[in-house]
Amino acid sequence: MSHDPFALFADWYAEARASEPNDSNAMALATADAEGHPSVRMVLLKGHGPNGFVFYTNRESQKAAELAENAHAALLFHWKSLRRQIRIQGPVSLVSDAESDAYFASRSRDSQLGAWASDQSRPLDERATFEKRFEEVKARFEGGDVPRPPHWGGYRVTPTRIEFWLDREHRLHERRVFTRTDSGWDMGMLYP
Repeated sequence: MSHDPFALFADWYAEARASEPNDSNAMALATADAEGHPSVRMVLLKGHGPNGFVFYTNRESQKAAELAENAHAALLFHWKSLRRQIRIQGPVSLVSDAESDAYFASRSRDSQLGAWASDQSRPLDERATFEKRFEEVKARFEGGDVPRPPHWGGYRVTPTRIEFWLDREHRLHERRVFTRTDSGWDMGMLYP
């Protein structure tokens, strides 16, 4: 394995993109509120590199509220067909408005409209209410560009720890862990 966690991530991610049948960029995002109550859900990775791992969401959602109270998170990629997983932990920050605008502009129009129509994580009386709001937003922006809603944008997890797990026969797995230091990354191994 590489001694550079970002190069290793890029290699594994490229293999997953080529072989996973659905949402190879899906990752579990774990957050906790100010009292330490955990919550986990699946989100999609939309950018990665030495500066961190980026996802986008409604900044009024439950996950956003938890990140506002406790700006640390954990990510988990699990690619069953490759028999691999990657765990990432670190502090979370907002991505710039320019970066959020650029990504939002790349989304399908219906996804853009959905970001305006949804009060993510809030109670919904019935599906028809959401569908009506979607049609209202669609009419509002008919014939023009759909701007990024002010309550929608990206988050970046800047890793302090990255663990690569490789499945081996008889549960004799291989685990390699990278921990950020002031001078770079320390690499070690863990018992399976």
